[in-house]
Amino acid sequence: MPELVVIHYTAMADCDAALRALCDPVREVSAHYLIRRGGEVVALVDEDLRAWHAGAGAWAGRGDVNSRSIGIELDNDGTSPFAAPLMDALEGLLAGIMARWAIAPQGVIGHSCMAPGRKIDPGPRFDWQRLARRGLALWPDNRAASPLDMGRFRTDALAYGFPDLDDALLLTAVRLRFRYGAKGPLDGRDCAIMAEMAAKATSASGLEPGVARA
Repeated sequence: MPELVVIHYTAMADCDAALRALCDPVREVSAHYLIRRGGEVVALVDEDLRAWHAGAGAWAGRGDVNSRSIGIELDNDGTSPFAAPLMDALEGLLAGIMARWAIAPQGVIGHSCMAPGRKIDPGPRFDWQRLARRGLALWPDNRAASPLDMGRFRTDALAYGFPDLDDALLLTAVRLRFRYGAKGPLDGRDCAIMAEMAAKATSASGLEPGVARA
């Protein structure tokens, strides 16, 4: 049963080329949906079937993300803003998927979240805040800083769902998702973000804040 939605971008200038790649068995890559820049939603794989979109990685302490997720490819080259009709269509698609499979907002993640260092999509131009305002993803509300504590930051990041990585890559993954453009070593704002996000995710899952999921 799907418990995650993984959002990707195609990284291609031509959506038809992306569609051909996703339908080519030789390439061994697929997704459940492809959304064109104009807003057309192309269904490629039934939601209850496995698609080969996630690859190596983990989320919430578990690997084999392909077997427990729905993959959505967005027609975007990775550097351009996401087209408004595409985002409108994504919102409608996500709302339906989440309702059908009882997927909570914390279950909507980027490819970069579960495969840090290997993938960066949907990238810095993707509007996670827009999805969060509509209850389709999570985003931090608090703008304050917390005391600097790498150990607590790591505990919170893993409790939210990020894989167990070395400190530098973990910080990069968190910033790509929540704080793109931040530079330098871990700071109090990073710590505050992950404390808040861990609390949101774990309260929804019934775990105590700071407890990583098995």
